[in-house]
Amino acid sequence: MSTRPTTRRPLLAALAAALLVLPLLAGCVGDDAAGDPWEGNQPDTLTVATGGSTGIYHAYGVAIAKVLEERYDLPVEVDETGGSVENLQSLDAGTAQVAFSAADAARDAVAGEGEFDEPLDVRALGRVYDDFVHLVVPAGSDVRSIADLRGRRVSLGAPRSGTALIAQRLLSAADVPRAALTDTRLGLDDSIAALRDGDIEAFFWSGGLRTPGLTALADDVPVRLVPLGDLVEEVRSRYGSGYRHGIVPKGMYGSSAAVETLAVPNFLMVRGDMPDAEARTLVSTLFDARSQIAAQVPSAANLDRVRAIFTDPVELHPGALRYYRETKD
Repeated sequence: MSTRPTTRRPLLAALAAALLVLPLLAGCVGDDAAGDPWEGNQPDTLTVATGGSTGIYHAYGVAIAKVLEERYDLPVEVDETGGSVENLQSLDAGTAQVAFSAADAARDAVAGEGEFDEPLDVRALGRVYDDFVHLVVPAGSDVRSIADLRGRRVSLGAPRSGTALIAQRLLSAADVPRAALTDTRLGLDDSIAALRDGDIEAFFWSGGLRTPGLTALADDVPVRLVPLGDLVEEVRSRYGSGYRHGIVPKGMYGSSAAVETLAVPNFLMVRGDMPDAEARTLVSTLFDARSQIAAQVPSAANLDRVRAIFTDPVELHPGALRYYRETKD
């Protein structure tokens, strides 16, 4: 549980002034120095919906859970899931209180489109990092574009995942019917195992750089990423400007050259009815512990107060907005 620091009187004026700025200088202190950061609304438990065990969502969720448990003695459960769509549905059902989601799935959720029959009352705590779409094939494969997937056994991603959503949109943009290939509908862990065993010829994955499971795969089996950059503008024109051009750098997963692909932001999401103080404390903790989390999850180093507020068309939670306003330079 967080504690409130105490002081002894009398204090020298200079010392008093120094103590006033300490919370601003010490990330490990954060809001705790100002009193109860939860304002009496600390939850009894918290469930974070993430993704597969070898993906960045899960690693990020585990790191956040550790910080919350250490700082606030708050029990946190980290759920492995199929990904964005399932995570948002878990928020709506109340089985998770915090969830990672790609921006495209979050947009569908608030609009009541795609996998969502009606709009969900969910809000963003912030934009945390960007995903890059990977189309992974063995290094010796003759697959050079999405069009070459016709007639092949491929995983488009787990059901109710952000990967499956974006893979289907890429296929549509490339005029490749889903029926033209055999979709095994595997999550990341199973896709990696299936490619290694030769059971599939390719798989899609939408994740941050670098994804631990893909790094381990590339250490065992030479793989290659198929370029997707030529489809970005078509995807943007059909599905919105949240998508952008992205580059997977040379050397990533053993690549001999940089690979152009599609990138999409990731949001940390909560229900709209989460108490404001709770949402604000979660955002504050996320920034205060950024270095600690990034030591375990390099993508967390990309968290930035300026970019974090850009979650359109998903609204920021009022508690998160309060944090950004109070910490604005």
